[in-house]
Amino acid sequence: MGLRIGDIAPNFKIDTTKGEIDFHDWSKGSWVFFFSHPADYTPVCTTEMGRTSQLAGEFEKRNVKPLGLSTDTVEEHLGWINDVNETQNTNLQFPIVADKDKKVAQLYDMIHAGESETAAVRSVFIIDPNHKIRLTMTYPMAVGRNFTEILRVIDALQTGDQYGVACPADWQVGGDVIIPPSVSMEDAEKKFPQGFKTVKPYLRYTSVNK
Repeated sequence: MGLRIGDIAPNFKIDTTKGEIDFHDWSKGSWVFFFSHPADYTPVCTTEMGRTSQLAGEFEKRNVKPLGLSTDTVEEHLGWINDVNETQNTNLQFPIVADKDKKVAQLYDMIHAGESETAAVRSVFIIDPNHKIRLTMTYPMAVGRNFTEILRVIDALQTGDQYGVACPADWQVGGDVIIPPSVSMEDAEKKFPQGFKTVKPYLRYTSVNK
């Protein structure tokens, strides 16, 4: 059985392009965007690594640490980073795990036999500061990730945690949020003094400032 939302992200110690890390120690107190790619020196992966690097400021202001992974070596990663920086006009600084023995990829169920027996698919794990898995997404090898969606869902998770709300379809920062049905009308009036709109007893909208 693979990892599920709500599980504690398994810890591991491994070499990266920034030296050896203990995952739980390295990520303590931060959110993590942990993502795998099939292989270094490949086209889609190059664009994804570049885009992650270009968005460093966006991740930082959300208290998110990116962490990449593939089954290549540290030496291969370091050489490839030069290509990423050159072709994507960036300066990649986040660590990339060198999972040459595929131990972490197998731990996180990143290798799907229907795609490859040795290379990881494009897995995404959004992990909170308590090491809990809050979101998983898996993309095929030939399709790059949507980074707008990755940032959006981090914003939604953090907004939900901060205000005790849920986020509707296509929600964006600044948009109305939903008061969970588990919150009584009396409690909603206390918790959301800014007011709310009741469409149905189970569907109540309010606004919050992120």
